[in-house]
Amino acid sequence: MSNQKLTALTGSGVSIWLDDLSRERLNTGNLAELIRDWNVTGVTTNPTIFANALSKGEAYDEQVRELAARGADVDATVREITTTDVRNAADVFRDVYTATNGLDGRVSIEVDPRLAHDTDRTIAEAQDLWKTVDRPNLMVKIPATVAGLPAITKTLAEGINVNVTLIFSIERYQAVMDAFIEGVEQAKANGHDISQLHSVASFFVSRVDTEIDKRLDKLGTEDAKALRGQAAIANARLAYQAYLDAFGTDRWKALADAGANAQRPLWASTGVKDPSYPDTQYVDELVASNTVNTMPEKTLHAVADHGKIEGDKVTGRAEEAQEVFDALSDLGIDLDDVFKVLEDEGVDKFEKSWTELLETVSGQLDKAKG
Repeated sequence: MSNQKLTALTGSGVSIWLDDLSRERLNTGNLAELIRDWNVTGVTTNPTIFANALSKGEAYDEQVRELAARGADVDATVREITTTDVRNAADVFRDVYTATNGLDGRVSIEVDPRLAHDTDRTIAEAQDLWKTVDRPNLMVKIPATVAGLPAITKTLAEGINVNVTLIFSIERYQAVMDAFIEGVEQAKANGHDISQLHSVASFFVSRVDTEIDKRLDKLGTEDAKALRGQAAIANARLAYQAYLDAFGTDRWKALADAGANAQRPLWASTGVKDPSYPDTQYVDELVASNTVNTMPEKTLHAVADHGKIEGDKVTGRAEEAQEVFDALSDLGIDLDDVFKVLEDEGVDKFEKSWTELLETVSGQLDKAKG
């Protein structure tokens, strides 16, 4: 039995993806239940999610013991564990993938975050993950760093689905869409069936408010206080207008006529971090056609319980959103610095989580070897 609010959300053109995956979710049937009863049509992972999953419970112990007996090192063990979860999740979502003709039913796995500034190794890692998981509904996550942009193009050119992550600014998002379109053009030239190629662009939301609110609080004026909690939604609305512009060109139309699928905007980091804000605001306020909202289970339940799904809150609001950013600039908020800090922090957080993951698995391997 579907939830009315979640059904209204999907009816408005928003795909609901879960921002979490664990062996426990797979083993207990929880993931299948979320698909059946909670309108979930995809799942995203990142190093932090895997680090959390492996640090809890005993769901991974048996596989770790087997890998330890085979003499697998830490990196090989992490690769085996994470790709096993993703492959199994892809199988759980296979019916959704088929029913939506590949639009949904997607499972994402991230390249090693330590490669965020290394184009060639990112490409090689993406290709290896694609071959290892070996599922058509996989998406490989590549960060939208300067080094990541050519990796996005090259990976798509090989016929590999890409989830571009850690996008914060409109300028970088425009570069991501350019990299995507070029990748689709190259995939077509390489003889790949571009009707089967899919991509999303993960535009981060709550972290923008966290960083800008911190700077507004430091200013402490009434004008600054009045702008708290407005930047993230304004940024996403500007991003959606950029998406409409990028996929309304003759260049894109030629690819669409050949069967290409537009790269959908994905609202990421939609769990509210400031408890003074409504816990569903990054869902309620970002309803727009042909988008994805990837949310933690806590946010999913909050939306199902008391979300205010009132149709499209994004289209046609770019001018209003720009006024928010003009007001921030007038107050002296350095937006270029904000987005640089957010990208650097994003890469750093995932690197730290990856290190934690390696340390956890190293301890488990040592224990297994006894």
